[in-house]
Amino acid sequence: MTMENSVKKFIAYFLIGLTLFFTAIAILGIWEIIDLEDIFNKIFFTLLVIFAAAAVVLFVFTVLIRSDDHRLPEKE
Repeated sequence: MTMENSVKKFIAYFLIGLTLFFTAIAILGIWEIIDLEDIFNKIFFTLLVIFAAAAVVLFVFTVLIRSDDHRLPEKE
């Protein structure tokens, strides 16, 4: 297994875990077990921070790391 595949799998499982967590919080809020108004703001800002961090990581990966790996070979 390559490093790229293991990173992709980790990120996929992490996002699945976040989705399940936020879904459980939403269901508890719908059934009025917890106060959803306070938690909704925290969930929204958490998702915003995760999105921003993912965008920065994707930018760094595609521009700085990938550009070095996929250069065209020089013609002689």
